[in-house]
Amino acid sequence: MSKFGLACLLVCLPLALPVQAAVPSAVPAMPAPARSGSVAGIQNTWAALSPEQKRELRSRYAAWQALPEGERQRIRHAAAAVAALPVAEQQALRARYLDIDQMHRDGWLLGPQLGVLYPRLQPLFGYLPAAQREPVMALLRQLDAAQLEQLSLISQRTPPQQREELRTQLLALAPAQRDAWLREKVGR
Repeated sequence: MSKFGLACLLVCLPLALPVQAAVPSAVPAMPAPARSGSVAGIQNTWAALSPEQKRELRSRYAAWQALPEGERQRIRHAAAAVAALPVAEQQALRARYLDIDQMHRDGWLLGPQLGVLYPRLQPLFGYLPAAQREPVMALLRQLDAAQLEQLSLISQRTPPQQREELRTQLLALAPAQRDAWLREKVGR
């Protein structure tokens, strides 16, 4: 994964880093947690946040918790790699991240494997009915890199009026049938 991809993950998922270091400048500044790590210090920090900041952190925390442990470990390693970069390079990566569309920034909340493909998967999976969210996420996390690449091609080729039917077909497939189905759809 590129340095930029790593930076995107770190900005989106603040629990891989201290809160202050991971919050994009587009979000109002949040007070740094008390250094002592005391419960009172943490409570004071939380109390100082606006409702918008609290919602943002809750959302990011939920995204972090939803990631498989292997993805979280990749992000922890990325945090260490980015923290080792010179400050100017860290700031340049943050600025580059903030220049991308909010929809694509939000895609990085899905973790490194899906975040990098999100711009291409978004047409098919960006707007899901509530009942399909969990099954789709489970399915996407089961696919390997080649299958995700095929699915990203299908996503970009599928007209809007056919996306729901395509998702329904994909969700109905047994895992053993997915590879052949993906190859068939890409071959069209």
